[in-house]
Amino acid sequence: MKKLVWPVVMLLLGLSSCYYDKADVLYPSVACDTSTTVSYTQKIIPIFQSSCYGCHTSPGSGGGILMGTYILDKAMAVNGTLYGSVAHNNGFSPMPKGASKLTTCQLQLIKKWIDNGSPNN
Repeated sequence: MKKLVWPVVMLLLGLSSCYYDKADVLYPSVACDTSTTVSYTQKIIPIFQSSCYGCHTSPGSGGGILMGTYILDKAMAVNGTLYGSVAHNNGFSPMPKGASKLTTCQLQLIKKWIDNGSPNN
């Protein structure tokens, strides 16, 4: 019976030491491809779906800031609120609220999309 306790304790300690961190910190060799045109439908919407749309797609939630359609998303991009918030710039409410800052790659993709005129591509 005593011999069985030690492996179980080690297993439990091993399971409790797992953690999650930002992908760009864990895997710095993975390149972020911003050399081509950044696609709204292929690159930007997935970021927004995982980090923004959960709170910002229904009236009365997300501080009254609505997203979830190209027109709404572009308006946020054009007025500067989108990038200021996700980049945690001074004077903006840091987003996503209560979650980790977006990865460096996600921020670069959003910035490139905005800098290219926020196309609906």
